[in-house]
Amino acid sequence: MHQSLRQRLAGLVPETGPQRVLAVSNFVYTVGSGVYLTAGVLFFTEAMRLPAAQVGVGLGIAGVAALVVGIAVGHLADRRGGRGVYVGTLVVQAVATAAFVLADSFWLFVVAVCAAMGAKAAGLAARSPLIRHFGGDRPQQFRAYLRSVTNVGVSLGALAAGWAVQVGSLTAYQMMVLGNAIAFVAAAAVLVRLPAVPPLPIAGGPRWSALRDRPYLLLTLLDGVMAIQFKVLTVAIPLWLIGSTEAPRWLVGGTMVLATVIVVVFQVPASRAIDSPVAGGRAYRRAGVAFLISCSLVGLAAGVPAGVAATLVLAGVVVHTVGELWHAAAGFEVSFALAPVHATGQYLGVFGLGAGLSEAFGPGLLIALCITWGRPGWFVVGVMFALTGLAAPAAVRWAESRQPQPGVVVTAG
Repeated sequence: MHQSLRQRLAGLVPETGPQRVLAVSNFVYTVGSGVYLTAGVLFFTEAMRLPAAQVGVGLGIAGVAALVVGIAVGHLADRRGGRGVYVGTLVVQAVATAAFVLADSFWLFVVAVCAAMGAKAAGLAARSPLIRHFGGDRPQQFRAYLRSVTNVGVSLGALAAGWAVQVGSLTAYQMMVLGNAIAFVAAAAVLVRLPAVPPLPIAGGPRWSALRDRPYLLLTLLDGVMAIQFKVLTVAIPLWLIGSTEAPRWLVGGTMVLATVIVVVFQVPASRAIDSPVAGGRAYRRAGVAFLISCSLVGLAAGVPAGVAATLVLAGVVVHTVGELWHAAAGFEVSFALAPVHATGQYLGVFGLGAGLSEAFGPGLLIALCITWGRPGWFVVGVMFALTGLAAPAAVRWAESRQPQPGVVVTAG
């Protein structure tokens, strides 16, 4: 029993030093970003007094601006080495996040959030070659481990965000944002200990092969629609909970903590079972059904007593997070398995366009449907997720049919 416990505890620590550096940097980063994920939209609407509709439009503009950044920076990380590029994106993100405290008008808000979201997209792309280089035989599994670490950090950040929301003062919200910026700087400092990664060799074929790979682009689009689910927890539920239900305000942080604990415990086990692109397609389908159920539960929380509303929201968050486990694991698998090694950053940068789509259109879409329209909008959003999940298996089969056979060199067309 004692030996088994020791083995389990050892499994919580990455196998190699570089993996540990990446994990620690990721943890520090997500403690800060967990604060913003939980209450960032409330910072702009309640502390900076920007209308929710303007916040949605501004986040959409920033998402569009960030769409192309990930591809260019991912290609740069392939060609120049990922460590320095990734550190640079973290520094830019820290400066832009600190500027949020000055964003007391719509256009100042747009400029700051464009810089922050662009740097975030660039950082995700620049980190991908590092994950593939240091991630061992199955970088998808190490990526799942990093997501568990991410959610430990996010849960701690959510507690701080819950305090800021409960206090509700301008000073509390400003402390929340500046703490986020400091965390980004600290995460960059940790990465200095990571060994340098040599540039990847350049293979033959088109320079921007990922943009010519139609099946991969379709999967990127489907994943982007599905990725709007992340904004359900960070945009729609906080605004819905505070503005349309009788549930207590502290539940804004509580729902994020609940979701992150589930991800911490179950993300790695869930990812082990999704070990091929075909399994990833099936996981997308299951995720869509889960999101349909969860959106329906949350939508029913309006117009009922506080206890019932809290129960419905919490139940919806649990079901939503199960879907999130499947969606995330599916994305890890198809994005890495269908990307050529020599263009990891470029392909993962393209796949990051999906997240960019969710950043660009997710907040405005969810505010318009779930908040402005109300309960019917929640059902519409759930159906959108379900239909997207149903389309994913066919897209995966198409992508696999276009993969080159061993020993055969082809270009994406």
